[in-house]
Amino acid sequence: MTEAEPARLSVDLNAIRDAALAIGGHVARTPCRHSRTLSAIAGCDVWLKFENLQFTAAFKERGALNKLLSLTAAERARGVIAMSAGNHAQGVAYHAERLGIRATIVMPKGTPFTKVQRTRDFGARVLVEGEMLSDANTFAEKLREDEGLVFVHPYDDDKIIAGQGTIALEMLDDVPSLDTLIIPIGGGGLISGMAVAAKALKPDIDIVGVQTALFPSMYHAVRGGAGPSGGATVAEGIAVQHVASRTRDIIARLVGDILLVDEPDIEHAIALLLDVEKTVVEGAGAAGLAALLTHAGRFQGRSVGLVLCAGNIDSRLLASVIMRELARDGRISIFHIELTDRPGSLARLATVIGEAGGNIIEVLHNRLSSGIPAKNVVVDVTIETRDSHHRDRLGHAIGAAGFIYKIIET
Repeated sequence: MTEAEPARLSVDLNAIRDAALAIGGHVARTPCRHSRTLSAIAGCDVWLKFENLQFTAAFKERGALNKLLSLTAAERARGVIAMSAGNHAQGVAYHAERLGIRATIVMPKGTPFTKVQRTRDFGARVLVEGEMLSDANTFAEKLREDEGLVFVHPYDDDKIIAGQGTIALEMLDDVPSLDTLIIPIGGGGLISGMAVAAKALKPDIDIVGVQTALFPSMYHAVRGGAGPSGGATVAEGIAVQHVASRTRDIIARLVGDILLVDEPDIEHAIALLLDVEKTVVEGAGAAGLAALLTHAGRFQGRSVGLVLCAGNIDSRLLASVIMRELARDGRISIFHIELTDRPGSLARLATVIGEAGGNIIEVLHNRLSSGIPAKNVVVDVTIETRDSHHRDRLGHAIGAAGFIYKIIET
């Protein structure tokens, strides 16, 4: 190697092709489908890779299995340990159980219950330790030393990266016309493997990463900047504070750009995929679509592949996301209305709402508000409407009937 030549990457196309042969038949070759509706919305040709249809509902199976298959008999006998916010945990636990390998998984305290329970259901010993992924990693490293276990890292491992890269092989095989891939970044294993494969097969392809604005760790690592990292994100699967040099080097070399998306954008993408594609994705799985819609001008006229990398979202969180999206669209609203506290007032209000086409979901009375006359009462009425225009017309009808009201922002 001359001084002008860059160092070789730790993973190459041959390693990814070897991974594809190793895991073939043991993980799903998920569909890559064109979305007519999302294409029309985004102004480009949108193709979706449904990795949320894997058995564990996440792409992490690919790298986990490739790593486990590479272990020697002695390493398998020792057992493995992994730290994960959920999807890597399930991938390791599921395939370790299939291969007869004892698995211990350390998960941070904020991990959704559904991910913890499903990991236990695969027979793994699950330990919930640490506030953040980095804390869980510290605990797992100590336990590895104490018990002599083999560490299966979620992203800082060549076998893991190669396994994740098989997604790009499948996408470009199914849709050779793709000229752009938008890929979520947590620790960077997924985008690293996919970038190596895609750039080797199609050097001009544009690889774009996406992170939540609350956890821009790779964004800053690659750009040489610094900034806060942390917070309550709906995309906990990519909430990684500390990057690995292995993935950072690949991303710096092969990824054209990293985009940041805010929480409402991710929530909107989750709801849109459910509404349009009838598919459930978690926050990390919706990040690519969030970036595409938020930065739509950058992708106009292109053929874009999005990886719906996982679908393990807690049902309560999904319900909250749906309700918040309905509120943003003006389809669910809370009207704060003042009534005279006498028989028939509420019935008259209900008649006005019904005649205007609103559907009452909930009514809460408040007779103790000090800001209104003693003979009045305040009611908070949650109402379903068709859209924001219908909501505004309903408000006019309530006001025209003599009621004092305001719409509470949600």
